[in-house]
Amino acid sequence: MSLVSSTLRRRFGGLAAAVLLSALPAAAMADVNVGFIVPATGSTAALGIPGKNALFFFPPTIGGEKINVHFADDASDPAQATTLARRLVTEDKVDVLVGSTMTGCAIAISGVAQENEVPQLAMSPIDLPAGHDTWTFRLPQSVKLMAEGVVAHMQAAGIKTVGYIGFSDAWGDFWARDFKQLGEAAGIKLVAEERFARADTSVTGQILKLIAAHPDAVLVGASGTAAALPQITLRERGYKGPIYQTHGAVSQDFIRIGGAAVEGAIVPAGPAMVPEQLPDSALSKAPGLDFVTRYEERYGANSRNQFAAHAYDAVQVLKRVIPVALKTAKPGTKEFHEALKAALESEKNIAASQGVYNYSRLDHFGLDGRGRVMLTVQNGKWVLLP
Repeated sequence: MSLVSSTLRRRFGGLAAAVLLSALPAAAMADVNVGFIVPATGSTAALGIPGKNALFFFPPTIGGEKINVHFADDASDPAQATTLARRLVTEDKVDVLVGSTMTGCAIAISGVAQENEVPQLAMSPIDLPAGHDTWTFRLPQSVKLMAEGVVAHMQAAGIKTVGYIGFSDAWGDFWARDFKQLGEAAGIKLVAEERFARADTSVTGQILKLIAAHPDAVLVGASGTAAALPQITLRERGYKGPIYQTHGAVSQDFIRIGGAAVEGAIVPAGPAMVPEQLPDSALSKAPGLDFVTRYEERYGANSRNQFAAHAYDAVQVLKRVIPVALKTAKPGTKEFHEALKAALESEKNIAASQGVYNYSRLDHFGLDGRGRVMLTVQNGKWVLLP
């Protein structure tokens, strides 16, 4: 298990700049400690590495207090995520947990956040039972918000029947559930449903069953580079209809791996992927351009992705709420954690790359329709749809 900690500077240079926790001086009482957990290795590393790459967005101070970021790799393992989150809370005394980008790991971390009453900024749009998300705030758009965009687009296109293939885990379950509910209300029938594991290398059997159901369109409930596999197989097997993906698929790697097979894919996404194409009136345009410019300066043209954007947005949210919490309590205390939670639920119109956050006591997702755009792949690029 790897657990490292670093005080991040503006010129943070990646892992080479990180030092072992034991080599760091003890944090001052006033330091704000952030626990940052992503799957830098394992089956969902494609989702976690971009978040890790975005650590340089954390400033050295917020509200006049030093920011210490403690990085941990959950290795795409919910059990490991639980262990790491507990260690960060009990040993490193973090004031907020950020992560994970993997659904199962984010759910695991939420349990630690709830148990220890430490705010969590989840980088996966996890659903939790009533009363279990008191300390969890999501950075990505809810599945329901994104599914609404997919259903509306299908309605406009006259689609009546849909085949679904999704991950055999929480992400696939969330999308199947919300799409069924919204689709049925819109007169769209799910005529076939198949699942596959994130690590599968073939989905031929499932795709043949979908095609046999003759759907007007297919929805792929997957994320990362694995989302390309069903679409490639559909095209190889001669399926000509429209293929929809989820916001978990929106990355350049999806296009690189899918090639010609993913041309025309229709996807709901956060505005951070196309800030240049947004109207000037969009509140997310300026932070989106800032995110894209700084990230691509460091990692190259077209390296932008939604998972790094969630990390960028975590910083924007913390810049707003930490100064508010500092007015009433000192970092490292239960009172500070409570003040952070209160600030998260009360601060309004936090403009970020993926939308405008307005959390409340009853809404810990915080994003509305301004956090969703519809994209398609056109000539190997993500293009904004009307």
